[in-house]
Amino acid sequence: MPGLRVPGTTEAPGTTEPPGTTEPLEAPGTRTTEAAEAPASTAPHRGPAIGVAAGSAAMVCVGGSVAVSSVLAGAPAYTAEAVRYGAACLLLVALSRLTGRRITWPRKTEWLWLSGIAVTGLVVFNLALVEGSRHAEPAVLGVAVACVPAVLALIGPLLEGTRPRTAAVAAALVVTAGAGLVQGLGRTDAIGVAWAVAVFGCEAAFTLLAIPVLGRHGPWGVSVHATWLATVMFAVLGLVHEGPAAITTMTRADWLAVGYLAVAVTAAAFVLWYSSVRRLGASRAGLLTGIAPVAAAVSGVLLGGPAPRPLVWAGIAVVAVGLALGFRKGKT
Repeated sequence: MPGLRVPGTTEAPGTTEPPGTTEPLEAPGTRTTEAAEAPASTAPHRGPAIGVAAGSAAMVCVGGSVAVSSVLAGAPAYTAEAVRYGAACLLLVALSRLTGRRITWPRKTEWLWLSGIAVTGLVVFNLALVEGSRHAEPAVLGVAVACVPAVLALIGPLLEGTRPRTAAVAAALVVTAGAGLVQGLGRTDAIGVAWAVAVFGCEAAFTLLAIPVLGRHGPWGVSVHATWLATVMFAVLGLVHEGPAAITTMTRADWLAVGYLAVAVTAAAFVLWYSSVRRLGASRAGLLTGIAPVAAAVSGVLLGGPAPRPLVWAGIAVVAVGLALGFRKGKT
């Protein structure tokens, strides 16, 4: 979900509050009194159609980023990511102000959840993609991400206070199989397998760690805090490993690619994805991740690439079956 960094891989629930009803972002220590914290409900919202549309749009943004991400192959990775997440954060803050949404400051253990999203879902995820690509073909990392729906179907409901549903898990397995067919198989070594496992865990954490804080912070708040935290982390890594002058080595193409990733794959996709998770629950939203490899395959054709092989078409059909099973009437 955080965005694709190597070709062939896929990748940011309580009662809805109207804009402006949450407390403003405040510096720590400025509050004199604070209402007792009640556990925020994480039950899925009403409006499943909106949730499906939001999640699908997020995955289209992620899947369509494959070609763009490949442009950054020669760019200073840490510095480029710091610029990407910093720009996305500034955009999200500006839009939240324009639309009357107030971003709340994290409390107590919320810092752990939000920091966990930034560390695993953004920083380590991207590092694992970069390092993993040196030992494994892109398809291997893509298949690792494709396994995420099953994990969300099993663990997501537990974090939301419900039980996993057999039908949801079955649908997730079908989507995973279809996404795996779309990605294909690739060669790897033992180190590549280890990085693929890291990619898998980080991709799942991006959604699962957000569930406890979505109730209070909402999609916008979670996205803002995750991006600014990731900006700081990548900036430090960039200064240490690439030096302060690394940003001057970025080409015009690099800046254009980073700009697209910041707007579409980060700012827009994060809010859309977390909105989907909040409305549908992690289990059903997770099914939509199967759309990302399909979008990647389609975007490749639109950009002049070869037509998908029969196995890819078969995978797309299997993903469609899995989505139909997961969202069929009476199972929502």
